[in-house]
Amino acid sequence: MRAEDLMTTAVVTVTPEARLADVAHLLADRGISAVPVLGPDGEVQGIVTEADLVRRVAGEAAGRPRGWLRALLARRADGTAKGFARLHGQRAGDVMTTELVSVQEDTPAEEIARLMEERGVKRAPVLRDGRLVGIVSRADLLGLAFGPAKAPAAAVSDARLLREVERAMREQPWANAHLVFPSVEDGVVTFHGWCRSSDVPRALRVLAEALPGVKGVQMQLREPPGFLLGVP
Repeated sequence: MRAEDLMTTAVVTVTPEARLADVAHLLADRGISAVPVLGPDGEVQGIVTEADLVRRVAGEAAGRPRGWLRALLARRADGTAKGFARLHGQRAGDVMTTELVSVQEDTPAEEIARLMEERGVKRAPVLRDGRLVGIVSRADLLGLAFGPAKAPAAAVSDARLLREVERAMREQPWANAHLVFPSVEDGVVTFHGWCRSSDVPRALRVLAEALPGVKGVQMQLREPPGFLLGVP
């Protein structure tokens, strides 16, 4: 799977001159968390994210006369001209993030995920000859990793589900098949018996939920008595 297979192509963009109030309303109205900033020739100059806008709000708060300590901390936060513009700017070009992680249409999904993880970003513009053609977000990668939402499973008889649960347990050495006994009623799997480890119930739940037709999982497990542990 490559970037072109994952990317959103209907990307909302703004110009560097866009006022921040308009950008904020655009993000809220469209239900998005970031918007690329395009130059006059369609080149990507940066991206304005919700974090950039929050930083701008923090800049306003720091500029208010609320005590000498806050003002001192605000001045020390970033003494550069770029930092001042980002903290007090009124337009997209003032506050946008310019250190972008961009990819090409043929960039593999695994490479995009690695870049996002290493650079700590949530989205990557997809470029063709330097022009924006789409954007890949973490949500797109998660959809690839976990697949689309599953359709409701077809009805499966309780007897068949019980056989499937018992088969799955036999394949797992940690399942303690001699101490844990499943039952199934109306598609709900209940594990009865004894268990010493707190990890086993969680693993049993995962095991059962992975089987088609299972509607729920319940635990009725107790600490094993001494005679089962070989304690006199």
